[in-house]
Amino acid sequence: MDRFHALPRASRALLVRLVTRNGTMFRRSRLNYAEIGDTAAAAAPLVQLGWVDEAPDLDVEQLQGLLTKAELLDNFPIVRPHRARKKPELVAVLRAQSPGSQPFQAWCKQTTDRVYQLIVAALCERFRLMFFGNFHQDWSEFVLADLGVLAYEKVPAALQSPAFCSRAHVDAFEQLYSCRQQLDGGFDLAAVAERVPAPVHDCDWLEDRRQKLLYQIARGHEKSGDPSSALAVLAGCSHHGARMRRIRLHERDHAWTMARDLCLEALQKPENAAERQQLNRVLPRLNRKLGIGKATSFEPCRVPSFELLVAAPTQDCAVEQRARDRLAQDAEGSAVHYVENGLVNALFGLLCWKAIFAPIAGAFFHDFQYGPADLASGRFYRRRCREFAECFAELESDRYKATIRRYFAEKAGIQCAFVDWRLLNKSLLERALACIPPAHLRLWFEWIVSDVQGNRAGFPDLVQFWPQERRYRMIEVKGPGDRLQDNQRRLLEYCLTHQMPVAVCKVRWSDS
Repeated sequence: MDRFHALPRASRALLVRLVTRNGTMFRRSRLNYAEIGDTAAAAAPLVQLGWVDEAPDLDVEQLQGLLTKAELLDNFPIVRPHRARKKPELVAVLRAQSPGSQPFQAWCKQTTDRVYQLIVAALCERFRLMFFGNFHQDWSEFVLADLGVLAYEKVPAALQSPAFCSRAHVDAFEQLYSCRQQLDGGFDLAAVAERVPAPVHDCDWLEDRRQKLLYQIARGHEKSGDPSSALAVLAGCSHHGARMRRIRLHERDHAWTMARDLCLEALQKPENAAERQQLNRVLPRLNRKLGIGKATSFEPCRVPSFELLVAAPTQDCAVEQRARDRLAQDAEGSAVHYVENGLVNALFGLLCWKAIFAPIAGAFFHDFQYGPADLASGRFYRRRCREFAECFAELESDRYKATIRRYFAEKAGIQCAFVDWRLLNKSLLERALACIPPAHLRLWFEWIVSDVQGNRAGFPDLVQFWPQERRYRMIEVKGPGDRLQDNQRRLLEYCLTHQMPVAVCKVRWSDS
């Protein structure tokens, strides 16, 4: 890094261009940038440092990526008889005749062009990982932010934390990433499991990634018909859902006593509402298998419903939109919006903006985050309970409305995990603030923070407002043959428990 800063400006600019482009092989004739000028002169210091090779050996595969079909025909007489074929077929002919590697000038003897290979690509990739803390963001974030395409909340650099605190953390992340790629590529599951790094005790978010990988490996064993290997992996896995998978695998293996014992243990302290729902569904079934106690089952709340006759949807109009339009037409004096998860999450995000972006240690690594790094962990709310308590306290008076309006104006367009700016507009916002009681907002917000990863979704499709009466109703739309998903049922039952107006709209087609 010291050497980089000591380089001429043009050489630094060229290196940045090479790093941000795809691949590691580049033709000099295609590196024309006004801010750099003479490419050969800018490359010379990079070549001298060994960061760029100006005469790398190329095999046919690397060569064909640098040449057009016309250039292949010009430089290699051997393929000219096949000029009517596509480029991959010409490359196959060349590969059969020239299996070795040699510099670009040796392949294309008539050219004055040169090829540069970026030798430090792997090191620059590691720098990228160390900066972003992930591999899915790249250097284009800087460009998009500079152009105003994307805007992010600014957390002062002094309050940011490094994504990694040691070389061991970086190594562990890269190993986890490699394992995940192998898992997706269909590698042997046992071999992938052997490569999973040891527990990372001093980095919560990194250990969360490790636990998630173990869970995915276990699911791979399960899908391949090897439940014993899946159970072996799950035994040491703390990822959400791992305990429930163990119970289900024991049940399928007719190990009902073992499954029931684990079920009872889990009911003492469920990890979230989703697990509690599943446990209440499984335990009666296990009791019946074992002949224990009276045959009982968990009875869910009865969700109010109504039928709606609408024209069948087209490719350009979903069933939810058909239902929205019909409801708006039938109910005079009401306004109906298709919001799904967007409205409640946005109201939560705007009221709790300062809590979401609170500079908690280990939450923010750089200037391009739409939320804290621990957002999906079970620690998100726990680590910010004081900040959230201050935000929720505003719901005791009309202060919350001013706060939401202020952040709606000040933060418009800034990336936030909870706010979809494409959906939210001033009209929808004002209707929500006028018609939804603050007590209901608080209940929803408490629902979200109780399990951020699971409870941000599942909200009803539509909201119906009666502005004159200052009331509302949330409506989940279900087409013919469709039924409530588990997370939707949990939320609807939660709302009914607190006397909040929700309903299910069962749609029938008018032409059937």
